[in-house]
Amino acid sequence: MADRPADEVIWDALRGGLVTRALALVADLHIAEALAGGPQPVADLARQAGADRDTLHRLLRALASDGIFAEEAPGVFRNTPASELLNRTGWDDFAHLFGGVWLRTVLELDATGTPSFPRIFGDDFWPWLAEHPRERAAFDRAMAQGWEARLERLGSVRWRGDETVVDVGGGNGALLAALVEGHPDMRGIVFDLPETVRDESALGERCTFVAGSFFEAVPPGDVFVLSGILHDWDDSSALRILRTVRAAAGEASRLILLEGSIEPGNEPDGAKWLDLLMLALLAGRERTEEQWRALLGEAGFELVHWGPGVIEARGS
Repeated sequence: MADRPADEVIWDALRGGLVTRALALVADLHIAEALAGGPQPVADLARQAGADRDTLHRLLRALASDGIFAEEAPGVFRNTPASELLNRTGWDDFAHLFGGVWLRTVLELDATGTPSFPRIFGDDFWPWLAEHPRERAAFDRAMAQGWEARLERLGSVRWRGDETVVDVGGGNGALLAALVEGHPDMRGIVFDLPETVRDESALGERCTFVAGSFFEAVPPGDVFVLSGILHDWDDSSALRILRTVRAAAGEASRLILLEGSIEPGNEPDGAKWLDLLMLALLAGRERTEEQWRALLGEAGFELVHWGPGVIEARGS
């Protein structure tokens, strides 16, 4: 960062919204999917997608300057490793959300400390999402993206192998189903809102889906996993969720949070930007290690293990 010219740093920051919107547009047009078989002229891509040829060319040309797609001959584009990610389930949905509803929300972020989403859309994020099935489905697919990496994080946890694991806010259940598959005597409960988009037949015989709100009650279990849940909420709401889990947990039960943390210093840190998105959407926040310890302690948990992206606690 220190070696880059100051004007270049500022310019890249200023144009960030343009990149986000351009990426959303080509994701919604399924351009990466159309290029999966090899390079194509932009005229053919535009015809297939029902887009204006000149506009699509300008979008792809700009993205290619950042390594997303490549113009290998005038007007002929191909995928790059970056654009190929848009063919993987979840990444195209992230692009759709970031360059659509989320971008509109961030544009209205101010310094009052209140989320901008309700001001724009007339409701809080979660009720609005429930009323918009297409956006809910995109959100659920986006949240499921990267479950393999989260599964690797869970690999750092010591398992008996016969636990009942409750994935609180578990979405479509992909993470828990994969965890249970690796432990023949383990059973799983995916707990989430009834409108969650899911295929219960894909959960297998040892996983079940239970609908409900984690503000009211969660099913009992030996281990409770919350993957990227608490950063959606302010401290008072996160505390309510943790206390609900604590009420369902036995004395030997464990709590496992798959969450990032804000690190000190000025090194690039995606959590610090995600923190602003959480503020704009939900009044949520990313947290430092000190903040995590305080929150868990107030909910009746004691932190027993701190690792990269994994926080393990027990009842205190």
